[in-house]
Amino acid sequence: MKKSAWLLISLMLVLSMFLAACSGGQKTNEPAKETEKEETPSAEEAANDEPQVGGDLIVGSTGSPTMFNPLYSNDASSSDIEDMIFDSLMGNDLEFNPVTDGGLAETFEASPDGLTFTIKIVENAKFHDGEPLDADDVVFTYNIPLSPDYDGIRKSYFENIEKVEKIDQYTVKFTLKQVDAQFPVVSLGFGILPEHILKDVPVAEMGEHEFNTKTPIGSGPFKFEEWKDGEYVKVVANDDYWDGRPYLDSVTYKIVPDANAVIAQLQAGDIHYFAGIPQPDVPTVESFADAANLRLESGLALSYSFLGFNQRDPKFQDKSVRQAITHAIDRKAIVDNVMAGLGEVAHVPESPLSWAYNPDVPKFEYDVEKAKKMLADAGWKPGADGILEKDGERFSVEVKTNQGNKVREDIVVILQQQLKEVGIEIIPQIVEFSALIADIDPGVWNFEGIVLGWSLGVDPDPSGIFHTKEIEKGLNFTGYSNPEIDVLMDAQLQELDKEKRKEMIGKIQAALAEDQPYTFLYYPEEFRALPKNLQGFEFHAKNQYYKISKWWLKSE
Repeated sequence: MKKSAWLLISLMLVLSMFLAACSGGQKTNEPAKETEKEETPSAEEAANDEPQVGGDLIVGSTGSPTMFNPLYSNDASSSDIEDMIFDSLMGNDLEFNPVTDGGLAETFEASPDGLTFTIKIVENAKFHDGEPLDADDVVFTYNIPLSPDYDGIRKSYFENIEKVEKIDQYTVKFTLKQVDAQFPVVSLGFGILPEHILKDVPVAEMGEHEFNTKTPIGSGPFKFEEWKDGEYVKVVANDDYWDGRPYLDSVTYKIVPDANAVIAQLQAGDIHYFAGIPQPDVPTVESFADAANLRLESGLALSYSFLGFNQRDPKFQDKSVRQAITHAIDRKAIVDNVMAGLGEVAHVPESPLSWAYNPDVPKFEYDVEKAKKMLADAGWKPGADGILEKDGERFSVEVKTNQGNKVREDIVVILQQQLKEVGIEIIPQIVEFSALIADIDPGVWNFEGIVLGWSLGVDPDPSGIFHTKEIEKGLNFTGYSNPEIDVLMDAQLQELDKEKRKEMIGKIQAALAEDQPYTFLYYPEEFRALPKNLQGFEFHAKNQYYKISKWWLKSE
């Protein structure tokens, strides 16, 4: 078994992983020590406790993937599948510590100045077509986002790379332009692509290449078999996986856009695993779990949900207006009523699970009268129908969210009711998930308001979402910009001392809370339904399919 990265280099003690591991490392099960009071298990019982090969697991999703290329995709459903197909250099554990277990890196070494990283990769990894994976593939993969022709949204995660060098067949050296605290835990978490397949594809055409949708080939524990758009994606066990064949024969990622239908299919046994049970449906699932041979696992998710507005619209550029909107929303009532109390009101774009979470930030509590006054001070006055007006414009906003997410659909309706109290008209728009993602793509920005959630990285750097440089081609689709906060975000990435960086990020969180680029709604408690006999499952707040290659179904 490979050693953890934090055992290899002290620098990594202060960092945590952005992307969930593609697969798990080999887990050793130590037999219990026999005592005089213990009975020796029968051969049948002992065999039943050993991991068993076989079984087809059907997992449910209300979202549909868009492609399978980790350098270009930007949605959780695509990432779920990519984590099964592709291996990254680094993995992470349940506490978000970066580890070489679960990644292609056999050893990891950082220079004292934090500017060079030398990685030796395992020598027995192969792509799904049988071709060996080596240093050439790593160098090839990391040169894609360094190309001026790269138009993916991940460019900022690689911009500090000066060069990527092949030292020998299985050793790669990364040299950075400047210290980048998130580099080892963010940039080294992307799946490795096959040079022998993609080397002749121009980078400008890579994002649209059929490899991403028809023939994705990685080195991960499962191989892509079939994608029926809007129905399912099926992956099958990689018999030649370098870290040992997965125990499951296959995983079918079943797409069911309607949340009620997912619950019904769980009860009927048509879906075996579902990681996004709407909080109001938890009692229902608990009521039939035994009969359906299911169990529930839960924990605070590494995510938050938010209401965001397109700040290219002048009415959302006024900070006081955004603050007033937050004052007008009873977020505690949303958590209590829509979420059945299974969540926490959010104030910053970071989870309480994070080591960098700052609870001491400006808070805009529910206060309708204060919201009305702030809107009036900003020049918004009630019109004949009660809806606010300014310079001849009504304060009417279409708010989109994704179809099939019952909680978000309910939230949009509640926002419509609550914001009407202060004179803001909300028009709900329920949109199919992939269409919604397309609406917020760089350069499209086809929305006024939106209710969505971010699955957070466990490195607390917020610049990927809120930095001005991420507006044009990145994830800052609302168009929020504050140059002073940009400076702070750049500075914290140069700090390798964990406590100093925590203080810097805390200041950023306080400034973002003051600016209200979003109305931060809540941090959800997540409930996952899984077969009673599923073994090897560990609840990971970030990765719903953590170490899926080690999951197995115990014979009843």
